[in-house]
Amino acid sequence: MDLVSLISEAVFRLTKDGVITQELGVIWRQMREFILIPTLKVAVFLCLTMSVMLFIERLYMGVVILIVKLSGRKPEKRYKWEEMKDDVELGNSNYPMVLVQIPMYNEKEVYQLSIGAACALSWPSDRIIIQVLDDSTDPVIKDLVEIECQMWASKGINIKYEIRRNRNGYKAGALKEGLKHSYVDMCDFVTIFDADFQPDPDFLYKSIPYFVHNPEVGLVQARWKFVNANECLMTRVQEMSLNYHFRVEQEVGSSTYAFFGFNGTAGVWRIAAIREAGGWKDRTTVEDMDLAVRASLKGWKFVYVGAIKRVDLWQKVHVIYSFFLVRKIIAHIVTFSFYCVVIPTCVFFPEVVVPIWGVFYVPTIITVLNAIETPRSIHLVIFWVLFENVMSLHRSKGTLIGILEAGGRVNEWVVTEKLGDTLLKPKDNNKPDIKSSKKSRFSAFRERLHLLELGMGTYILVCACYDAMFGKYWYFVYLFGQTVAFYVMGFGYVGTLIPPS
Repeated sequence: MDLVSLISEAVFRLTKDGVITQELGVIWRQMREFILIPTLKVAVFLCLTMSVMLFIERLYMGVVILIVKLSGRKPEKRYKWEEMKDDVELGNSNYPMVLVQIPMYNEKEVYQLSIGAACALSWPSDRIIIQVLDDSTDPVIKDLVEIECQMWASKGINIKYEIRRNRNGYKAGALKEGLKHSYVDMCDFVTIFDADFQPDPDFLYKSIPYFVHNPEVGLVQARWKFVNANECLMTRVQEMSLNYHFRVEQEVGSSTYAFFGFNGTAGVWRIAAIREAGGWKDRTTVEDMDLAVRASLKGWKFVYVGAIKRVDLWQKVHVIYSFFLVRKIIAHIVTFSFYCVVIPTCVFFPEVVVPIWGVFYVPTIITVLNAIETPRSIHLVIFWVLFENVMSLHRSKGTLIGILEAGGRVNEWVVTEKLGDTLLKPKDNNKPDIKSSKKSRFSAFRERLHLLELGMGTYILVCACYDAMFGKYWYFVYLFGQTVAFYVMGFGYVGTLIPPS
């Protein structure tokens, strides 16, 4: 009998006698008792601690925004603001010179809207320069954008079409290069609009006076409005999140003389503030927040809807603790780790008990405080919670990659395709489809699959089924809903879909 046969026979006898089974059972019980359960208890404790920190932050912002709204503290009441008026003697020179930057990248569907809106801004024509920064890699789109600029130039608009040899630094690199042109030296302020942003004609008349009468102001940030909030369930859900960001986080940060980040668009910068802060840096893809931090620490004041901020000890503490630690790190990590990993895993370990206040009361209050700024969508709050949990997977991943500078994707910029109002227009049979592809149905289906979401959805589904059969806390009611949300995202049912006419 050879060696393999001897080993096989020995294993068979051991297995038959139950020795290996017993040993594995002992190992599993010891691992469960001394490793898994203690680890899970520590995870629960950490998640509850972060939940309390997030709860306190949300409650604080809720109280401040209530005081702000009840007191009616508007910017024109707190800071010197006078309407820009024509001067008979000075003429248009009474108006400061403004540069409008529009960074673009293959914006086939929205370039006409954004350029047209910028050219329609109400401001003396000899005191404004429109600068289109086109980083498009598609030569057809590049030609279309250049022709659009030439068309507006023929109408007397001072518009510049600028391109680069490469996309180094992405948006930050484009904005940085745009400020290097000689004609920018005559400009006092720069307004930045993303390609999908359409400002009101009086945008400059409402924002520039803050700079003219308050020389310490470095940034005036306006809020966004959404033209497609009613397009589908996902846009309604996103509107809830963004409304909270604009109407609460930004407003509170401004009203308490603390800190708020530049949103990357719909803002006016004093060019001197940008240069004093060191200009645009391409070391990060969150270039807007990076510049805002550096400018604020240089002492420049920011105006957002209701207030100006100043640099002091409280503001520095707020930047580190509230803005970065709680909102940018803890909020994402606790949402994913607690509600998508720890709570589902607890169903396998009844010895680990999550207190009811941590699993229900605290998240409920946080949810209400987040959703209260969008009352028309309050009935969608359950969907909002489920899909926010799914998005927290990628937010947590991005947070950790950014902190650790790992994965080789720290400075990778992925541009979201913008369709403008394409979905709202009737289909033109003479115009080619936005996306024409000769890929097979199988290839198209594979591209829609997102394995990370499908994997998480499957794990949570297993946890939900186990809890439904053996659990006692009814977690499965939530877990089944969370499974559906992960599968919806995982199978690609959220994204760009143009229905047939």
